[in-house]
Amino acid sequence: MLGIIGAMDVEVNAIKEKITQKTVSNIAGVEFVCGFLEEVMVCAAQCSPGKVNAALCTQAMIDNFDIDKIINVGVGCSLSQDVVIKNIVIATDVCEYDIDISALGEPLGFINGLNTIKIKTDEELSEKLARTAINCGEKIHRGTIASGDTFIADSGLKKKLTDEFSAICGEMEGGAIGHTCAANHIPFAVIRSISDGGDENSQLDYPTFKKIAADISTAIIIEFIKSEQNQYALF
Repeated sequence: MLGIIGAMDVEVNAIKEKITQKTVSNIAGVEFVCGFLEEVMVCAAQCSPGKVNAALCTQAMIDNFDIDKIINVGVGCSLSQDVVIKNIVIATDVCEYDIDISALGEPLGFINGLNTIKIKTDEELSEKLARTAINCGEKIHRGTIASGDTFIADSGLKKKLTDEFSAICGEMEGGAIGHTCAANHIPFAVIRSISDGGDENSQLDYPTFKKIAADISTAIIIEFIKSEQNQYALF
């Protein structure tokens, strides 16, 4: 079963509405809607913003449903001059930029337990998403997505994330979802549609473009699932 997680209602409601033969479960304050989308079994959930919410939702989804891969879908900010509003970023890897035990000698972002800074996404799943986005006519970028419990709206923080992690997109959930998936050996991918520039203009741009950006990423997920259904139909 494919798990789909988004932080906000605009990121997952359109997916939930298209699910048929659905069952609804409420676990740890999260609504999980499972059923069929284009004849592919899916489970969709809105985790709410932030790393703890994202990790809690991901672990609950893995523990309670027969999940074999997870896609985190939603919006994010640009951390690169090459990435502009309404572009698509599909992560090659994710990091958690606000983990800081550098006082104990570890590099910024080092994840104890996984013993890494960057967590690689699943190559096959990410490549399929990239091809789907291109077929939908979207401009895509591949690179590191950086996650933390801060809405990025500061040029100084934006530069730090670029310098420290070579990140091209910032948001608040993908790193935690990737962390949880890696700990459970579940393949995952993260797709973000850019809603703002991660700078002082973000407070204006984000409310203006978040719905547009979310609709783009949701449309890509639905087309991806259609392509998966067509692939299954061959066998």
